[in-house]
Amino acid sequence: MPEPIAKPPAPPAPGPQQTFLGRSVAVRGQFSGNENLLIEGQVEGTITLEDNTVTVGTNGQVKAEVHARQVIVLGAVTGNISAQEKVEIRRSGHVVGDILSGAVAIEEGAYFKGSIEIVREGEHEAARSAAASNALETRP
Repeated sequence: MPEPIAKPPAPPAPGPQQTFLGRSVAVRGQFSGNENLLIEGQVEGTITLEDNTVTVGTNGQVKAEVHARQVIVLGAVTGNISAQEKVEIRRSGHVVGDILSGAVAIEEGAYFKGSIEIVREGEHEAARSAAASNALETRP
């Protein structure tokens, strides 16, 4: 009697995908997607990853509006940050811009210049729209 054919192993369960922008990578324009992002290079423009985490690594240089579920800053961000859940500025982090988020954590030694608005769950989109329209009204 022939031996039964072994079934191939099941594929691994889907896990969070992550895009990595290395030190030598520079991106200009609108960056959007559906996975987590780790930035060690330079980004200028707009980053929109509403359901994901954006991490600016220690070598990362970001001059952009950032919209994500969570933002972690170990490098430098110049621009406004909007996070549905949380913004973390770690000890090596440097942020110049306004933060709109459900929670904010700033480690001792981090640099932050701007304003912080904490919004409750469900109020994030309305607050972001109001902030955007205020920014448009104040432009010359």
